[in-house]
Amino acid sequence: MDAKSGAALHRQVYRELARLILAGRLAPGSRLPSSRELARELGVARNTILSALDQLASEGYVEGRRGSGTYVAADLPDKTPLTAEDPAPRHSAPRAAPAPALAPRAAPLIQARLAPPRRSGLLAPGLADVGEFPFEVWARLLARSWRRPARALATGGSPGGLPALRQAIADYLRLLRGVRCEAEQVIIVSGTRQGLDLAARLLLEPGEVAWLENPGFPGLRGPLIAAGAKLVPLPVDMEGLDLSKAGKLARPRLICVTPSHQFPLGMTMSLARRLALLDRARADNAWIFEDDYDSEWRYRGRPLAALQGLDSDGRVIYAGSFSKVLFASLRIGYLVVPRPVLEAFLAARATLDDQPSLIAQPALAAFLSEGHFASYLRRQRRIYRARQERALASAERHLAGLLEVPADAGGLHLIGYLAPDLARRMDDREASRRAAARGIAVPPLSDYWIGRPQRQGLMLGYATLPEPAIEPAMERLAQALRNPPTQNPSRPPTTRCEAGSRLLASSQQPRSRRGSRAGSSA
Repeated sequence: MDAKSGAALHRQVYRELARLILAGRLAPGSRLPSSRELARELGVARNTILSALDQLASEGYVEGRRGSGTYVAADLPDKTPLTAEDPAPRHSAPRAAPAPALAPRAAPLIQARLAPPRRSGLLAPGLADVGEFPFEVWARLLARSWRRPARALATGGSPGGLPALRQAIADYLRLLRGVRCEAEQVIIVSGTRQGLDLAARLLLEPGEVAWLENPGFPGLRGPLIAAGAKLVPLPVDMEGLDLSKAGKLARPRLICVTPSHQFPLGMTMSLARRLALLDRARADNAWIFEDDYDSEWRYRGRPLAALQGLDSDGRVIYAGSFSKVLFASLRIGYLVVPRPVLEAFLAARATLDDQPSLIAQPALAAFLSEGHFASYLRRQRRIYRARQERALASAERHLAGLLEVPADAGGLHLIGYLAPDLARRMDDREASRRAAARGIAVPPLSDYWIGRPQRQGLMLGYATLPEPAIEPAMERLAQALRNPPTQNPSRPPTTRCEAGSRLLASSQQPRSRRGSRAGSSA
């Protein structure tokens, strides 16, 4: 039996017995082992066996004989139930009509190499430490919001989101990020990708060009592909997006950037590059989608103001998310939209899915306006900075000669570039696999490139690990990269289902009566 398959155990037993009956390995009239014997052999509860046998009996596959046991029915049904999880019928069934096909435009979205699956393990990047979040404060704010909610809160409101939250976000962005906006320009969405999806639907025609950073966050590619955009990657260097390589590229309609803390490499776009990007967008009459990723987590120096604050043309769509800052399941982000297209964005937002959920919005508005958010950020910056310093020191001690790990001014992860000697022995995907075998979840940098990666490395998350746990994790990573993985046995061990099948097949041999009743063996 496979407890991880998602199917109920009694359904697995039912399918296996039906398969053996239909294959002729359990002949009509043959006696089955007792329910106790089957339960012991398969390692399941006896009630699981009884449920499976009851189902088989109701469909005519087996029959109970009082005082004798359970037998395969002499006259089997013509066909098996046609369900997705059950075995195929032995007898031919009418040929089904072909299912409707996907639309041709679905192919690029399905085939696209988007965000790698999130991995669990030590040093996993991209996660905030929810253990430090003040959930007691959050619970109090939620309860206060919904103890006696206003009618508008319970019945729904503006497609842009709760006015109090839009106001709190606008105040925060003006004060700390240099964003030029009023509350009505803020639109609540579930996250950055939903914000980009909305923008791409309104700003792009199929076949128009979107420029992206390379490497970059793969999740941003999905909404662009869905909109039919032609993706054109541009390289980044230590100052951010490198427009010197864009001379001969097709003119963009939309340019996607993460200027505050480039993902995944971590650099901040220089002021000169920001001004050059705005000039290029003006010359090409293009839109800019600014993903203000990780702007809250900066540990050295003052952060540059948002790119949107430098925009005098109203061509920057600014996006942020609280899910990376507070906790992932919050699923609240926002757009700041230029006034000339604001009504179009609100109308499209209402047309697509009415309005965002209001359950958490009043609590988040209070969390921002009452100062809890600012206090949390200050506390977490101290914690994350100390963890980053510990990670850098530990990497220098244990990963020298394996990974080159430069410091970063902010963020929740570091990049460990493969040192020349290690790069000669393996690529970063192999290094990531070896680390995973030892419980270390460090994704390969190659997963974030469009086309051939120009440099290989591993993403080393430190935010969720207490300081004392960081050094042992780095040491374990070093061992994984130095030592080859242990070899698995060539033949996997026998599963319980296989053992059970052998037991059932052997039940064709004559057995003596052992006083079992139909109620106890069926």
